This record gives sequence, structure tokens and C-alpha cells, in this order.
Amino acid sequence: MKAEHQELSSSHSSSHAGLWLGALGVVYGDIGTSPLYTVRAALSRMPSQGAADILGLLSLLFWMLMIVVSLKYVTIILKADNRGEGGTLALMELALRGKSGKTRWRLMFLGLIGACLFYGDSMITPAISVLSAIEGISIVSHRFDDWVVPIAVAVLGVLFAVQSRGTGAMGKLFGPIMLAWFATLGVLGAWRIVLEPSVLQALDPRWAWAFIGAAPWETFLLLGAIVLALTGAETLYADMGHFGRKAIRRAWFGAVLPALVLCYFGQGALLLADPSAVKNPFFLMAPAWGLAPLVGLATVATIIASQSVISGAFSVTRQAVQLGFWPRMVILHTSAQEEGQIYLPRVNLLLFMAVLILVLSFGSSDGLAHAYGFAVTGTMLMTSLLAFAVLPGETTGPRRLAWLGLVSGFLLMDVLLFSSNALKLFDGGWVPLLVGGALLMLMVTWKQGREAMHAKLAGDHQPLKSFMESLEDYPPTRVPGTAVFMSMIVNTVPPALLHNLKHNKVLHEQAVFLTVESADVPYVPFSERFQLERMSRTSWQAVARWGFKQEPNVPQALEQIATAHPEINLDPMQTSYFLSRQTVIVVRKLPFHQAWRRRLFAFMARNASRSTRFYRIPPNRVVEMGMQMEL
Repeated sequence: MKAEHQELSSSHSSSHAGLWLGALGVVYGDIGTSPLYTVRAALSRMPSQGAADILGLLSLLFWMLMIVVSLKYVTIILKADNRGEGGTLALMELALRGKSGKTRWRLMFLGLIGACLFYGDSMITPAISVLSAIEGISIVSHRFDDWVVPIAVAVLGVLFAVQSRGTGAMGKLFGPIMLAWFATLGVLGAWRIVLEPSVLQALDPRWAWAFIGAAPWETFLLLGAIVLALTGAETLYADMGHFGRKAIRRAWFGAVLPALVLCYFGQGALLLADPSAVKNPFFLMAPAWGLAPLVGLATVATIIASQSVISGAFSVTRQAVQLGFWPRMVILHTSAQEEGQIYLPRVNLLLFMAVLILVLSFGSSDGLAHAYGFAVTGTMLMTSLLAFAVLPGETTGPRRLAWLGLVSGFLLMDVLLFSSNALKLFDGGWVPLLVGGALLMLMVTWKQGREAMHAKLAGDHQPLKSFMESLEDYPPTRVPGTAVFMSMIVNTVPPALLHNLKHNKVLHEQAVFLTVESADVPYVPFSERFQLERMSRTSWQAVARWGFKQEPNVPQALEQIATAHPEINLDPMQTSYFLSRQTVIVVRKLPFHQAWRRRLFAFMARNASRSTRFYRIPPNRVVEMGMQMEL
């Protein structure tokens, strides 16, 4: 018994260690590579760079890490989980529960803005991270200055090219590599602090207050650069479902935060001892013999950080599709074991094109800093606004007031950070704003277009139960097998059935009307997959539900129904699927300001992935009925 207990304890500990190491590799790549450019970007915006200024900057940076990341995200926001899942869309679904009317649309709008700005983050992170790492070769020798952009383009090209293969075995190396990265940050920083221990004065918040008091407006503008140290905070929340809040918290407080603080203070110590190191304080922390290896390790670390946000973009797109905010897309699995490892060819291509344009247009990490800050602070602001609707929950009295006060404080800080970055709109902030605005328009157009289609279908169709009972009384010609009619709306006669009766004048011996729904939770248990209701002697209405982080599998759901209800013949070789393919027609007489979004919706509908592929329906068993719908 004792040996068995020790074995279980050892297995439990190794599982915790694996999650901790995995969180280092996936969750903290973005924020872990921030020291490459944060201090340099901040110093470039400071009018003076004396000892007091450097200590004030470090103090402000340290306390921002403690308040925004440690307190807000790691301690508080991680509590707002949707059945263990985090992220903007998961938080939005949590906030929408029980809401209706204008309140529901406002909260939905906030969630969509946050998700759309995340795509801006996904574009900029690979560009700024890889550029900042490759720029280290300029410290090795200025002969390499002209090679920074070409090398960065080559690295990014390889990164996006291998996405279709998945991370696979390489993904297992992410944790150990990032552990080596954070250890390197800590060692380099500690070495410089030992040489200049006076830098530790910056732990005292009075240096930050004195810095703000001496130049309040300049400090406000400087927040646009300091926020670069907070990039990746949203990733902590978004990846909660993969690793759990405990592993994320342990990795932050046990490794990431100490390494980051040591690194930032080490850069400050170097600047106090040698002000000429301002050109690149991160790489100049290393001794001359360690510079080339540090550039290599930094490049690998930035590739891992980029991989994390690319995977995040794939995941957010899948959630948007499942929640009805985006047309169906081709989703490929790169792993037979891990459901979360997916690849979206269209998203990958568009992201690569966007990253390539950013690298070639801005040419340096300093140039991209303004654009980066706008995307990050915009997403953080949306998270705080949604948290305002979720975190107080059902609490009352003083406890509720305490929650509201805490979230209000976070909201005030996010407004300051966002407004500071908004002032740099024309210096690069317009990039995520333009991308986010375009995606928001597309998402809202698709959502409202689908709702208009549903309303039109529901208004035109008669109840399913009475219709099927009438067919039992006056049956058409019956043919062997079972017909599965995919229906958008529960308990209404689908157009495919009407077209089949009108043109073929036959009906199968049994009929199942299947409606696929997306739940407002990330995962629906297998035992709760379907609900079944009998419509008539030979027909049934089934509703199959999947979570927004799952992918529908209609044949699998039908197999489950057949097991629970053997009276329904759902033998794959005797089952035919009938689908309606709606072609949206825009009324020609409408003026342009009313018609353009209808035309946009029609274009999106035409380019959506076919429902057979999306629902994994065998194409050789499908009968598709075309119909036109006027909007």
C-alpha cells in the first residue's frame, strides 16, 4: 500500500511538473520575450535618461507587472472561467447568460471587439518578436544591419510553412527551451544587479511616484511603451483551459515573474553603469563571448512565442465559427491524439501575408511598438469591461461593492493604457484598428445575416410534428432506408423535405430531422450530446449539441442515437443525408447603403466551407437540395 501511494504521489507530481513546464512553453512565450524590446522602446521616448529617470522607469515597470499581470490576470481574471476555459469569447459567453435585448448586443459587441483586436496581436507578435531577436546580430557586427529584415522574413516564412504539419514532437521541446530562456534572463539580470546593486532602489514605489510627479504628461505618453512589458497577459487567460489556473499561477510566480524582474532590473543596472548601452540594453547585458548564443536562443524563443499566438488565432477562429460569428471554414487536425492541435489553411495564409507586410513596411521592432500597444491594450480593456459584468456574480452587500471597486480600478488603469496608445494612432496604431474594424464588420454582418435567414425560415415553415403526422395518414411512396434531414430550426419542416416530396415524390421508411446547435460552454459531455423527440410513428426530431471548442461530428452523433434507440435504423449504408443549400439573393431595388451589407453576407455565404465537410458527413451519402433566399 505504501509503495502504491508513493507511486501515485510520484505520478501526481510529474503531472504537475509537466503542466508547469507546458505552461512555460505555450503560455509565457509572448510576455517572456518582451524584455527584448520594452526598455529600449521606453528609453527612446524619454527626453532625459539620468539615473533618477532610469530608476523611475524601472519602478513603474515593476509595479505595472505586479498590478496588471500578477493581481489582475493571474489572481483575479483567472477566476472568471467558463467551465475551466478562458479567453475573450469564453468570457463573452459567460457574460451573455441570462441577458437579452440591447444589453446582450452590447456585451456581444465588446467581446467581438476584443477577439478582433486579438487578431491584430496575432499579426504583430510574430513580426515584432522575430525582428527584435534578429536585430541582435547588429550588435555582433554592423555588417549584418542590412540582413535583419531578410533573415526575419526567412524565419517567419519557415514558421508559417510548417504550420500544416503541427507542432508534434517539437511542441514537447517548447517548455525546456523556454525554461532555458527564463533561466538565461535571470542569470544575466542577476549578474548585472550584483555589479550595480543600487538599481534595487527601484523596488520602492516612491521612485515611480516621483517619476510621475516630475513629468505627468510625459509619463502618460510613456505608458504606450511600458505596456509592451504586459503583452501576453491575455494569453494567460486564453490558455487556462489547456493547463489550468494552478499551473499557470505556479509558472508565473515560480519562474516567469522572477526572471522578468531580474532581466529588467539587470538592463537598468547596465544603463546606470554604462549609459551608452541605450542602443540595445538587452543584448549588451551579455558578455562578448555570449552574444552570438544569446541571439540564437532569443530567435528560438521568439519563434515559440509566435507559434503560440498563431495557434491562438486558429483556436479563436474555430470558436467564432462554432458560435455563429464566422462562416464555416476548413479545419484540419494535425494530431490524432490532441483535439486542440488544429490548422486552418486560410487563416494561416492571411496571417502570413499580414506579418510579411508589417515586417517589410515597418522594418524594425521600434517601428512596430506603437501598433503592438494599441492591439494589446484594446483587448485588455474589453476583458475588463466584460469582467465587470461577470466577476461580481450573484454577490450582494459589501462583498459586491468590493468586487466592483476592484474591477473599476483595473478598468481605470486599462483606460489610461489604452488612451496613451490611442495617441499613437497615426504612428502605427491604425494597423490593428483597421484590421480589427474590418473583422468586426464581417463578424457582425455574418451574425445578423444568419439571424435574418433563421427568422425568414421560421416564418415561412409549418410545424414539423403536425406535418409528419399528416404524412402518416396520407403516406407518399416509401423507399427502404432512413433519411436524415439537416434542419436549421428545431420543429419546423426543412426545405429539403419539401423539395424531396415535390420533385421525387417519395419518403424513406424512417426520417430523422437533425438540428446541430452550439452551446455557450466550451465542451458538452458525450452523455449530453443529443435530445430526441418522436414526431410520428416513423420520424424523430434530434438536437445535437457541441461546445464552442469542439467540432461537430454528425455520423458520430447518429451512431450514439442508434445505440440508445435501436428502433431507429441508422446503419451508415442505409442512411441518406438531405441538405438544403441556400443561395442568398439581394433585392436589386435596394439603395446602396441598405444593400452593401447584404451583398457582403451573400459573398461570405458563397465562400463558406461546405456543410458536408464541416459536419463530417460522408459526401457519397448526401442529396443536396438547392434553394434561393431573398434578403
